[in-house]
Amino acid sequence: MSEAGGEGRIYPPGGGYPQPLAPREALAGVRTRRMFAVCLDFVLVALLSGLLWFALLVLSFGLSVFLLPPLFPLVAFFYNGLTVSGWRMATPGMRSMDLEVRLMNGAPAPFLNAAVHGVLFYVTWLFPPLLLVSLVASDKRCLHDMLADVIVLRRSI
Repeated sequence: MSEAGGEGRIYPPGGGYPQPLAPREALAGVRTRRMFAVCLDFVLVALLSGLLWFALLVLSFGLSVFLLPPLFPLVAFFYNGLTVSGWRMATPGMRSMDLEVRLMNGAPAPFLNAAVHGVLFYVTWLFPPLLLVSLVASDKRCLHDMLADVIVLRRSI
């Protein structure tokens, strides 16, 4: 990875990734869009968890009703990891709000960063004041974004 882009970002030679929007445009309205995207993603993860729980319950003939692990965290881990590390770089909720997730160097987030980002987000819900970090960060990143080394931006057109 060479070829330094503007703002200290690094892009692979040959421009394998679309160039992000200018910093001001890429961050415009991100917080509001993220709130709506989270609501949609939360509903989708809850539906997927419920369907998986019901399927496992039927497959075990009701014997595992008390032995099933908490499926929501597992589903959320893979939901976020697979969708954000995919070629669209966003969960379905993020795509509907015209957002994408990238590493701080501009590259797409790999599975592990994307999955950890999702887990840290749900852990952050246990301590809601941590979400206020976004209000003082110049790049509108939340604490879980910083820990996963990702940034949520408006999708470039």
